[in-house]
Amino acid sequence: MLARGILTTMNLALAEIELPIRIRTDQPLTDEALAHFCAVNEPLQVEREANGELVIMSPTFTKGGGVESRAGGYLFVWSLSDGRGQYFGSSTGFTLPDTSMRAADAAWISWDRWNSLSEDRQEGYARVCPEFVIEVRSAKDRLKDSRAMTKSWIANGAELAWLIDPQRRVVEIYRPGESAEVLENPTSVQGTGCVSGFCLVMALVWG
Repeated sequence: MLARGILTTMNLALAEIELPIRIRTDQPLTDEALAHFCAVNEPLQVEREANGELVIMSPTFTKGGGVESRAGGYLFVWSLSDGRGQYFGSSTGFTLPDTSMRAADAAWISWDRWNSLSEDRQEGYARVCPEFVIEVRSAKDRLKDSRAMTKSWIANGAELAWLIDPQRRVVEIYRPGESAEVLENPTSVQGTGCVSGFCLVMALVWG
């Protein structure tokens, strides 16, 4: 049910409704309107599809959130020591070239790519696609949806994307123009290309 009714699209509040759901508005929300919508509906997670639809998801289950936090934490620590770029956490939204707004579970952008943006493009949901992203499949996520989301990062300009699936103990690696590389119960996963030198030790991630 709708908690407060639909007074305006921006002020729609949701409660006691099976998630995820999709909402189609008459016109795609601007970044400012989307930010307001997200604030009204905390702690729900909201993303905007390229066609303007809003995808509204519940918070990550606790176990999957632990995997997400550990994977992102190790990327953060590595990025500080590596110095070639910066880390962004799961609450960071990006406006991608296809006009969708997405937030990866962990993301990394090189300083070269970030500094090439004007200040306007860095503001709000920055208009840039990270070079590297990590997505973690929660127990509530369908595998095909997690794969589609990971592929969308590649389609929008990411050079490397990892889908970590704790349920199967599998890591799927995506690169532009290549089929997914599937690692079953890997000991570690090595970064390549833009994040060469990054190593994720999976025994520390699975928990």
